[in-house]
Amino acid sequence: MLRPRKKYTVYDLQQLKGKRVLTHIHVKSPEEAAAAEQAGVDLMSCSFDSPESQARLPKLVAAAPNSFLSCATPHGLASPEEAIRVGFRALEAGASSVYCSASPFIIDAMAREGIPVVGHLGLVPRHVTWTNYRAIGKTVAEAKELYRRMKELENAGAYAAELEIVPHNLASWLSSQTKLLLMSLGSGSGCDTQFLFSDDILGDYEERPPRHAKAYRNFVAEYRRLQEERLAAFREYIADVNEGRFPERSHLVEMETELLDEVVRSVQSPDAK
Repeated sequence: MLRPRKKYTVYDLQQLKGKRVLTHIHVKSPEEAAAAEQAGVDLMSCSFDSPESQARLPKLVAAAPNSFLSCATPHGLASPEEAIRVGFRALEAGASSVYCSASPFIIDAMAREGIPVVGHLGLVPRHVTWTNYRAIGKTVAEAKELYRRMKELENAGAYAAELEIVPHNLASWLSSQTKLLLMSLGSGSGCDTQFLFSDDILGDYEERPPRHAKAYRNFVAEYRRLQEERLAAFREYIADVNEGRFPERSHLVEMETELLDEVVRSVQSPDAK
């Protein structure tokens, strides 16, 4: 029987920097979390930015009890105090750390309270109005700005940062220049973790996957097949009911004939009230 693996701490992850690339998946259901842990995925992340996702977090933790799970805080945290409250609520619900796309000012407040925080560099979808959807860091000016922002996050006390759609050779160099764990989402293999969403890995949506992603399954086709099976099953059920094939005797519970006869006689007796 396999012994449960040790659950990583932030300290453990920091000791692994530069030694090997960790696998990292964003999961959205307990089933995905359980499969990721059983498969041996190193790190997981999830959402914590809506009432539904906040209610789901304890279920993810229960499904993958030996996994490091970081959760994404809501966009638009209004103050350091709010960010601290949200961060501790996530930790109390079982998260190992929190992701926050807010400014270093907000992250600094969370880190001062001992909350392990993951920042975001490169293409930040929540702030895409300033950049458009594209690779970030292909010019000297942008590369220098990325370095500056990385150091800001480091100085604010973040322990890690998601590095999204940054040229792979620049990303590798940045990783060597910081104590932050850089989590590569489309930024090559020279960072500390290789990050993909479960949707990408499973082929879980109709759209063409982004360039940086790789689909290992085609769940969309499987969902279509399952929907066709649902439709066929419901039609067969309707036909069986209409044509008297359901329910069959095996689906029924019967009262003993003698007892039923006794009930009928009693009810139909002239003395019955």
